Amino acid sequence: MTTILTIARVAGQGDGVAETPAGPVFAPLTLPGEVVRGEVRDGRLEGGELVEASPDRVTPVSAHYGDCGGCSLQHWASGPYLAWKREQVVAALARERIETEVEATVAVPAGTRRRLALHARRLADGRVVLGFKARKSWRLVEVRECPVADPRLVRALPALAKVAAAFLEHPKSAPTLHVTWTLDGLDVDVTGVERRSGGLSADRRAQAVRAAAEAELARLSLAGETLVMARQPRVAFGPATVPLPAGGFLQAVPEAETAMVSRAVDAVRGAKKVADLFCGAGTFTFPLATVASVVAADASAAGIAALKAGIATASGIKPITAEARDLFRRPLTPFDLKGCEAIVFDPPRAGAIEQTAQIGGTKAGVLVGVSCNPVTFARDARVLIDAGFRLERVTPVDQFLWSSHVELVGVFRR
Repeated sequence: MTTILTIARVAGQGDGVAETPAGPVFAPLTLPGEVVRGEVRDGRLEGGELVEASPDRVTPVSAHYGDCGGCSLQHWASGPYLAWKREQVVAALARERIETEVEATVAVPAGTRRRLALHARRLADGRVVLGFKARKSWRLVEVRECPVADPRLVRALPALAKVAAAFLEHPKSAPTLHVTWTLDGLDVDVTGVERRSGGLSADRRAQAVRAAAEAELARLSLAGETLVMARQPRVAFGPATVPLPAGGFLQAVPEAETAMVSRAVDAVRGAKKVADLFCGAGTFTFPLATVASVVAADASAAGIAALKAGIATASGIKPITAEARDLFRRPLTPFDLKGCEAIVFDPPRAGAIEQTAQIGGTKAGVLVGVSCNPVTFARDARVLIDAGFRLERVTPVDQFLWSSHVELVGVFRR
């Protein structure tokens, strides 16, 4: 039966929500105040038709909008869209009974994302295509353009499809190409290749190497194992140039990284010794080392090795010591952090509850928390507040443009 609904709000995953006597109904690609028509199935609006549009609705810029699952909010005007992202942070903090200054969301421009995860499939006609998953589906949407991505990644799509073909040897393989633009060109790490049957054959490895050369890739790796490297892919972190580990983590958008790093450095300025926890290959470490000596730690041995290699490239920095250590199983204790006047932590989406519990017992007067998950950040922030810190301010950062994801930087002081 066809139902007419009025959208009340946009939920945390980016779908519009209409409140009904039977409960909330989720309507994708809608905005507050809009009137839509369609059939409701299992709490979702199917085949929604827009009856009355919001004045905040704008024309999407992508030809794949509505089908591709990557941009669920491309139809929303910038002002209310960025305000909504800020409200997601406010709501997460409120659930932990935390009130603080939440600044306006830092916007990033289109065409700046330097990392993409491209899924590869072979179609019935034999053609290999790259793309993103459709909304709420495993179906692949072939992508020929992407307004979010760095244009250099988009131009490489045809060549990358030829690289992907080599990894579709086994019918159970579902390769994903993790593509990164570096100072030395494209770095590609492939995951999702079926291994139980013996993995990639020698013939297919050779095919992959040839395709990588034709695509002028800096490096091609398979789940972190280098298959061929024409040039060592490097990235710049502050004054250092760091060799990026195969399959290593890197912030997706340079402008977002700059916004987060600058706030962290400003917050700790004046400290003589800073700890950088979950440091990766040194995104924050090297900029922090321009104002203080740094103790860095991360579970990735490859990341720590890259960080150490980067030290020799940087001039004018203070001493850096780095340790490969699982901060979930072996968090740094107050004894380990002795002398650290400030601490920066940037954990994965799961947060840093084990490490956070130890931070409260340190003598650090300033903390900077960086997070891609406002919910786990708020949980960890509650632990720190209960230990005597005050959350001074939080800055949301729109690193993943037109998606429901939001990054943030929070500054704590005793």
